[in-house]
Amino acid sequence: QVQLVESGGGLVQPGGSLRLSCAASGSGFSINTMGWYRQAPGKQRELVATISSGGNINYADSVKGRFTVSRDNAKNTLYLQMNSLKPEDTAVYYCNAAIIQQGMIWAVVYWGQGTQVTVSS
Repeated sequence: QVQLVESGGGLVQPGGSLRLSCAASGSGFSINTMGWYRQAPGKQRELVATISSGGNINYADSVKGRFTVSRDNAKNTLYLQMNSLKPEDTAVYYCNAAIIQQGMIWAVVYWGQGTQVTVSS
C-alpha cells in the first residue's frame, strides 16, 4: 500500500520561508508526475507546482519566483521550498503523485493528508 506523508508545515511571518517534504512509502512502484496543491478556507483546491519524472516543472503564476519544487527520485520524495511567503499563501498544502504499481500499466493518483501553512505576523 502506497502512502504519501507530508511534513514541514507551520506558522511563519510574512517574508519568511518554509520547506515542505512529501515522502512516498511502500515498495514495488514507480512515480510519474508529482505535485503540490493547496486549499485555503472557503476556496477550491488549486495547483501550486508539478514536476514530472523527467524534471519538467510547472508553477502557478502566484508562486513563480518565490517557490521551488524539486524531487529526489532515489528517495521517492517531493519538496517545496517556499520563500517570501505572503499571508495569501496560508492554506493546507497537499502533495500528490501518479503512481504505477509493479505489473500495472496505468497510474493511480495518491494524495497526502495535507500540512497546514500559516503566514501571519
